[in-house]
Amino acid sequence: MKFRKILFWGVAAAVVGAGVWYSMQEQPVPVDLATVTSGPMEVTIDVDGVTRIRNEFEVVAPVGGTVLRSPVAVGDEVVGGETIVASIEPAQSAILDYRSRLEAEAAVKEAEAALRLAEANIGQAESNFTYARDQYQRVEQLFQTGAATRSQLDDAKLAMDQARSNLQLVLSERALRQATLDRAKVALVAPEQNGESQSAVHVFAPVDGRILTVSSMSERIVPAGSLLVTVGQPDDLELVVDMLSADAVRIREGASAVVERWGGAGLLTASVRRIEPSAFTKISALGIEEQRVRVLLDLESEASDRQGLGDNFRVYVRITEWSDENAIQVPISALFREGSDWFVFVAGADNMIKKQRVTLGRRNTLSAQVLTGLTPGDRVVTHPSDRVGDGVIFVDRTELD
Repeated sequence: MKFRKILFWGVAAAVVGAGVWYSMQEQPVPVDLATVTSGPMEVTIDVDGVTRIRNEFEVVAPVGGTVLRSPVAVGDEVVGGETIVASIEPAQSAILDYRSRLEAEAAVKEAEAALRLAEANIGQAESNFTYARDQYQRVEQLFQTGAATRSQLDDAKLAMDQARSNLQLVLSERALRQATLDRAKVALVAPEQNGESQSAVHVFAPVDGRILTVSSMSERIVPAGSLLVTVGQPDDLELVVDMLSADAVRIREGASAVVERWGGAGLLTASVRRIEPSAFTKISALGIEEQRVRVLLDLESEASDRQGLGDNFRVYVRITEWSDENAIQVPISALFREGSDWFVFVAGADNMIKKQRVTLGRRNTLSAQVLTGLTPGDRVVTHPSDRVGDGVIFVDRTELD
């Protein structure tokens, strides 16, 4: 019995001693690890954009008048030079009210009187010219016989030239008065009398494509130059993005891009065609004035890969600012800063953590480029807690599962 008590208390003491010893040992800290890799890396500028048909053709009314009900609707296919997109009946003369008609009739009488006066002046001018011409001929004959002087001959010629000029003047004045009378008579012609039942003017599609917009389907009166329809090729799309001016200076024409969230499966490829040289002010959703630059991109994906994508559709664009095919990369979640320097916790082969200073290059939302301090294959601690430090023993959290 005494031996059993001794054995019991001995075992109890050993258990308590082992517990005390174990509690005094440093416990490994569970950590999440990631491996430093080397491979393709890129930095992108992410921005919302919209699609736009590259070439839109606006068809306007060539004459003023009444445009008939539209023969085409939005989405209809048209053939350039063949498909009628609008028909316009030219505007008719305005119907004169009582006062306007009296004024027009008075203008006709005035023009007729002026014409009669011009014709009377023609008779007198013709007589003067005939007389001056005969006088010149007589003086010329006398001059040849020596009975008239050179001065008399010159005076006779001058008088004849003046009479001829005066005759031409009154003839022109008669033509002017006749035109004035004709114009005054036209104002009296009623719409039903002037032969204005002419056929409508047909307007044809300028190019092959589809109708994008129709100003109005109904018949209406339009002045010359009014927009009727727009025509374009829905498959010939480009992208338009408005980005901050500080971001625009970081990209170059020809930069590659990918298009996401366009509504279809997969990603679309594009490239920057033009960066406009002038910025404009835009108010953000927070009410802040921002200087924005419009950037145009060409869609490079085939039309069959972007079926359903149309004009003025919203998309999400990632434009490549920088890329490297063999960049050493470390997850952003493994980095922490002390002063102006960046550090990571490296997981050593001896299950001990080492604090390592690193020099960084480019960064994106997931990774950072490592210039010095790490090599591919190194394991680093991600999202380190306050228990992680230099010289701490660790255990991979995945080994605990």
